[in-house]
Amino acid sequence: MNEVIKQLTAEQVTEVKRQMTIYTQGVQDIIPVEELEMKVAKSVVENRPLKIKLGLDPSAPDVHLGHTVVLKKMRQFQENGHVIQLLIGDFTGKIGDPTGKSVARKPLTDEEVKHNAKTYFEQFGKVLDMDKIELHYNSKWLSQLSFEDVIQLAGKITVARLMERDDFEERTALGKPISLHEFFYPLMQGYDSVVLECDIELGGTDQHFNILMGRHFQEKSGKEKQVAMLMPLLEGLDGVEKMSKSKKNYIGIDESPQEMYGKSMSIPDELMNKYFELITDFSPEQMATIKRDLELGALHPRDAKMFLGKTIVRMYHGEEAAEEAEQHFVAVFQQGQIPDEMPVIEWKGNKEMPIIEFLVELQMLSSKSEARRMIDNKGIKLNGEKIEDTGFKVTITDGLVVQVGKRKFIKVKL
Repeated sequence: MNEVIKQLTAEQVTEVKRQMTIYTQGVQDIIPVEELEMKVAKSVVENRPLKIKLGLDPSAPDVHLGHTVVLKKMRQFQENGHVIQLLIGDFTGKIGDPTGKSVARKPLTDEEVKHNAKTYFEQFGKVLDMDKIELHYNSKWLSQLSFEDVIQLAGKITVARLMERDDFEERTALGKPISLHEFFYPLMQGYDSVVLECDIELGGTDQHFNILMGRHFQEKSGKEKQVAMLMPLLEGLDGVEKMSKSKKNYIGIDESPQEMYGKSMSIPDELMNKYFELITDFSPEQMATIKRDLELGALHPRDAKMFLGKTIVRMYHGEEAAEEAEQHFVAVFQQGQIPDEMPVIEWKGNKEMPIIEFLVELQMLSSKSEARRMIDNKGIKLNGEKIEDTGFKVTITDGLVVQVGKRKFIKVKL
């Protein structure tokens, strides 16, 4: 490290510090941080871009803000001229990553992998410059390994080391089975790093073990070890669980501007700084100003949340859409107006029916019990009038506006 630093000019020292300030912002853990600084310094001295790897098993193609935490960090490297190695685990995806799973995950078919990968590319283009990435599929080398090659790879790690994975330990303690093929997943992910000769691998904190496998196998193969950069997992709108579509606590990057903005208003106050830091495109200096103003009371939490919502919409839909989404929110949710535009559903059923059945028929709520709870919680309005009686009968007229909760509106057309 010292030899590299000695070669730096004053201007290069400033450049290394500038990049390190950007790369370390919002990161949960860097293993080890000294090696990251050394790699950045060597890159500056030799004018050689670093290779930054992000591995993806295309098992859940709907990208939400939680995924963009890592993508944003990749974008920062990309903007500084480094090479992004986007690795699609079309081979490993058919086996399944056991990370965080209490049982073995169902393998993906070739068709599912191809479909999901295509969807990823379309959505990742909203964060990364897809024209400037290296795209790799690990079937290119993993499918070529002979059984002898696999045995040699397995001989470079001990069973005790593999059992250090939290999910394997937990399943063993609970008496749940672990299939032998699951042990090979981290081996294959580590081997990917050997083939790609990457300098840095990014992932969430839940990928800690797998990413360290890359360092392990690179060292065993006589190559320079990659640095592991682990990003924090973003809590969803409930403020507790990791953002996830299955938990319905997410903001999808393909959602409409109005839906994005409206959901942003549900972000818990205590998580606003984290959201600003992890998913917006603000500089470290801008972030520090927002954090300071919130702490001093110069920026009201409501105003900060509206600013955050507008920023999120602007990043994925543009300035004009962000302005319109904010105006819509103010008019509908702060002033109680009915929006000018909303989905229209053609109604061909009975002209009078119980409100609970009506809401389920419109598919605005998934079940009668859910509809009943929403009425009890005063979350249903017809033409702006609150419905509080679960036995209420609706007279269905042309142009009837049905509102569920704060953000869901439809207009009925006869």
